[in-house]
Amino acid sequence: MRAGVAEGEALAQLRDLVAAEGGELAAALATEPATEAFGPLVAASARCSERAGDYALLIESILEGYLVHYQRPRLIVPPDEDLRLLAGDYLYALGLARLAALGDLPAVCELADVIGLCGQAHAGEQQAQDAPRAIWALGALGVAGGRWDEGDGAKQRLREERPDAPAAALEAALRRAAELGIEQEAQRALIAFSRQYLIGPAST
Repeated sequence: MRAGVAEGEALAQLRDLVAAEGGELAAALATEPATEAFGPLVAASARCSERAGDYALLIESILEGYLVHYQRPRLIVPPDEDLRLLAGDYLYALGLARLAALGDLPAVCELADVIGLCGQAHAGEQQAQDAPRAIWALGALGVAGGRWDEGDGAKQRLREERPDAPAAALEAALRRAAELGIEQEAQRALIAFSRQYLIGPAST
């Protein structure tokens, strides 16, 4: 990884933070190995290189919150719906608080958009489509390289739930990754996300 963040470091740190919390969240930690997705992508960017480890940790925390809420999580496997909601919100808050501590308000807005758009996608017609993968790609590239006009337009089409919006958003994200010189990291992130996403939601 270009920015010097070791493979698996972000999720190992996240596991330690949850374990340190103790209680039900720590008891729900999974034992299986986990794969990172968008953390390495963000850490490889020039914009985030000085705090690569911090950015990798916070984006993987927010991603884990998403997976806990909607899909099959990697680190925390809540035994019931109440703890699932608590764990997901905790992970969202942990990631966003660390991002705010970095003073990166534009990135806070990008990831707030991710959370909101994913909630809309899972509540509507786009749940079975490719919307979450495209949303996460847009958000990660927004953190990695800053806001860009094509990305804003892609997010607006996702909000309007246009049928072609997920595919167009994914193409926009990959073009942005190529501009930033992190296209390979983007491809690896999408593969890792797709593997986790296609497993489907965990039953509680």
